[in-house]
Amino acid sequence: MKAAGGPADPIGDHIAALSAALHGPPRAKARMIAEMRDGLADAAAAHAGAGMAGERAAREAVRGFGTVEEVAPGCQRELTIAQARRTAAAVALAVPLVMACWYLIVSAGHDPAWPPPPTALLPAGVTIAAAVVSAAAMAATGGLARRLALPDRLPLAMAWTATTASVAMVVATITMAVATPLTADWPLVALAGLLTATAHGTVAASARACRHCARLAGAPPAAASADG
Repeated sequence: MKAAGGPADPIGDHIAALSAALHGPPRAKARMIAEMRDGLADAAAAHAGAGMAGERAAREAVRGFGTVEEVAPGCQRELTIAQARRTAAAVALAVPLVMACWYLIVSAGHDPAWPPPPTALLPAGVTIAAAVVSAAAMAATGGLARRLALPDRLPLAMAWTATTASVAMVVATITMAVATPLTADWPLVALAGLLTATAHGTVAASARACRHCARLAGAPPAAASADG
């Protein structure tokens, strides 16, 4: 950014504008911003080596790189895919933890062969199905993403899958806990509830971030800039 009375910094200003327009996983975004800054610095150095003055060389590098409106959509799509993959990983990792919580609840007050209450079966099944979908999304957004055109709505679908999973895992856990007898080992039940709440919070937060990125990726450049 330009300091008061200091020299102009076209590259810094352009990178700051791009950074403000983009949303996604912090590490992926930071890596992308660093690569763009390095690319602009190299281009400016090449122009300076050809005889341009420093500020003019920087401005020419920025002009050749493209405006925020031109560059941001492609970058946002890449960050959105990264966020979808991160959300899928959050679900895929959280569901086994929640299933372990269900086991804690069962072992706290029931014989291991105790069937879960029927009202817990549907949300439990939804949670497990979400984990399967998330594993498929992780595969699709990994190496395959470089070779295949991903559906535009995949990130938004992943966001809603994660939201559904975050709600279903809590409903299943509460239903099982309510069906646990008063003679149960309630510290175990409480631990299961705490772990489930933690998993719910992690998955729900990642789902919100994924939904936001998906909407930005699908918005016109001007609308995306205003939203950011």
